[in-house]
Amino acid sequence: MIGAGFIYAVAGAAFALFAALSATDRTNPKRFGNAAFYALLTASFWFGDAIGDVGNGVLVLGLVGIAGFGLMGRGGRATTAPAARVAEAEARGNRIFVPALVIPATALIGTLLFWQVPTLVDPKQVTLVALTCGVLIALAVGYAWLRPAPATPFAEGVRLMDSVGWAAVLPQMLASLGAVFALAGVGEAVGQLAGMALPSGSLIGAVLVYGLGMAGFTMVMGNAFAAFPVMLGGIGMPLLIRQFHGDPAVVAAIGMLAGFCGTLMTPMAANFNLVPAALLDLKDKGAVIKAQVPTAIPLLVVNIALLYFLGFR
Repeated sequence: MIGAGFIYAVAGAAFALFAALSATDRTNPKRFGNAAFYALLTASFWFGDAIGDVGNGVLVLGLVGIAGFGLMGRGGRATTAPAARVAEAEARGNRIFVPALVIPATALIGTLLFWQVPTLVDPKQVTLVALTCGVLIALAVGYAWLRPAPATPFAEGVRLMDSVGWAAVLPQMLASLGAVFALAGVGEAVGQLAGMALPSGSLIGAVLVYGLGMAGFTMVMGNAFAAFPVMLGGIGMPLLIRQFHGDPAVVAAIGMLAGFCGTLMTPMAANFNLVPAALLDLKDKGAVIKAQVPTAIPLLVVNIALLYFLGFR
């Protein structure tokens, strides 16, 4: 049965190629740091199950060490000349987006088809398997149609990863932190503190703590999905749903929306707020966050109001 092993094998192969290309990129003075970083990611995907929790923990410390000591840099490996890119874009027009559109199309069609053959693909991994197949098909389409040099797509991938740097893995690490917090009982601790601080029977107080807590924990963890189990376990379930008989669907959905408001206001949400600044070479790395805060705060207020008025009818 096709499942996570297939996904990890493909992702590991990509990072293995990134490591090899980085190690041979003499334009990057920190090429061996980049190569080590990508090699550790390769090991995580390929051998994560075999090395166990302690081994993976050591691997993560290695990633943190490489990033923390500034051992990564940006390479300048040449792929295609700017003039050639302009000519290619003018010749192909909007059709140049076909390989990129293959990925979501394959993910959608593949998901629907794989559901019809439950013995072929792990039901828990159907969408990710279809997405991985879409990436491979898009790569094949790009090779057949655009005919680049064999290493060009992966060299461009390295260029993109070098631009993003260590922040590329920050969302995954923070999501894992959310699971650790939940298992450690942080949600219960938050619930106990809130219970002592809130006036008895105060619905509006519980709603405010839940909404602001979702935004605040998301700002700390960089991911609303990581904040959700903590706040739902500490405030949402015991107070809003059980004590005040709130609608679970409304409490969960609007709680996530409140968390997403926090996403707009934190550098910890690296894939949303730091990566665009890096890719656009903005001088102010916090420019994206500064532009989003005036929208995020009113949205948070609206979401809290919606939760109060819609969740407890």
